[in-house]
Amino acid sequence: MNMLDPTLEFQKLQNQLRDRWRNVVEFDTSDADIIVIPSLSIDQHELLKIEGFLHYEERLLFSLIRLRNPRTRLVYVTSQPIHPSVVDYYLQLLPGIPFSHARDRLLLLSTYDSSTKPLTEKILDRPRLLDRIRQAVNPERAYMICYNSTACERDLSVQLGIPLYALDPTLLHWGTKSGSRQIFAESGIPFPDGSDLVWNAKELAVATAELWERNPELKRVVIKLNEGFSGEGNAILDLRQLGEVKPGTISHQQRVAKIYDHFAHLKFEAKSETWENYGGRISELGAIAEAFIEGDHKFSPSVQGRVTPDGEVEILSTHDQILNGQIYLGCRFPADEAYRMSIQDLSLHVGRTLAAKGALERFGVDFVAVREEEGWKVYAIEINLRKGGTTHPFMTLKFLTNGRYDLSSGLFYSQQGRPKYYMATDNLQKSQYRGLLPNDLMDIIAYHELHFDTSTETGTVFHLMGCLSEFGKLGLTSIGNSPQQAEDLYRRVVKAIDDETKTSDYSHLTSSSIASMRWNSGY
Repeated sequence: MNMLDPTLEFQKLQNQLRDRWRNVVEFDTSDADIIVIPSLSIDQHELLKIEGFLHYEERLLFSLIRLRNPRTRLVYVTSQPIHPSVVDYYLQLLPGIPFSHARDRLLLLSTYDSSTKPLTEKILDRPRLLDRIRQAVNPERAYMICYNSTACERDLSVQLGIPLYALDPTLLHWGTKSGSRQIFAESGIPFPDGSDLVWNAKELAVATAELWERNPELKRVVIKLNEGFSGEGNAILDLRQLGEVKPGTISHQQRVAKIYDHFAHLKFEAKSETWENYGGRISELGAIAEAFIEGDHKFSPSVQGRVTPDGEVEILSTHDQILNGQIYLGCRFPADEAYRMSIQDLSLHVGRTLAAKGALERFGVDFVAVREEEGWKVYAIEINLRKGGTTHPFMTLKFLTNGRYDLSSGLFYSQQGRPKYYMATDNLQKSQYRGLLPNDLMDIIAYHELHFDTSTETGTVFHLMGCLSEFGKLGLTSIGNSPQQAEDLYRRVVKAIDDETKTSDYSHLTSSSIASMRWNSGY
């Protein structure tokens, strides 16, 4: 295997997916052996900014709902074993499938390695574990899915001889901050003015000064590490604090020097970030400067899409994101109807540009929507070529209801024809939740009747349960038949856990945000 060109072999394996592809419905529901590798194969320094990130391997547990197909088998690999009650919880969501039947078709494997190294690397380091995975599946009907695709996932696909339903890692550039801007330009869609990719703080100061000189009325600039994750690599430069050097007052060189000196006063999105660390990362990851979009009425919608193996582009969902500054906390589905169709259309253009470059499977496009006198104006902000925070809530809804997304309305309909809505978060986090074990959460769910009801297709589905005891952190998706019902279900969950832990602190979301079901992005 080592004598083979991994890039060439990987392409051959991906071609197998094209040979198997019929249409979306058949592929999603066909008999298959699915290997789930939920590795967060991204810069580990950036991941360390997220509390409990090792447990984010649990976010793809929605894939267990695929076992509703009685001929599907699934292999799920994690760094550390998943608590048995968490596995039982997901399997009991399956409508019409005996628990034991589903459990027999699920193989859970673990590397028993809690280091910060990406899971895929851990698997590649364990040849006997590789053998177990190979022996567990039929290669003629197997494929692998992952959180994001890098050279490690490519190498794992080749070593297993199993196609990976994900992006070819040679195309990863198009999911970076600078690559996104190139795709937006080629797609002919609106996006903020900004800089090319730079590799040190001096170049960044020059690029920022040039951006300001092109836009003299600019108030703030967003500095972005090119491969930042979930907004944690972003920072804000407030130009209003540099009024004495605004364009037209001093020379370009003097302005660059003042901006460079002011980088020490950047407002970082990550809590513990410092300029000393951040500035050093620019030489590793690269950075861009981008105009901050101002607005009194401003929101942060996003679109999920995918490119099928035959090159077709599909829109899967739209969301309004809940952000703390620029850091993703959660979402509501669908996005507001005022701009829902607009962002769908713009994302189709993006998807077609990506498809022409050979992209496959998931892509997400983040926007900023600003209400102006003449109506809503939207700007594309960045592309994510991976599964993101809006992926697991939507796929949970899809697999539980076996419903469909209607492109003409941007709504999702269950098989009974009911439109469905949800509110979801990865960050229901409070210190007083620490110490709750998964079994404790199950007790609370049962006592307060918070579970998802398959007969009404409403209720709450929980995830990131492994984060709860150590970090007091939990994820959930509250599904309703109206936006108000989804909000009420969400509130009910928070109140129940608060009551059980003797608190009523709603600090994770502001009361004004909950009341209006709108979330000011701060972007």
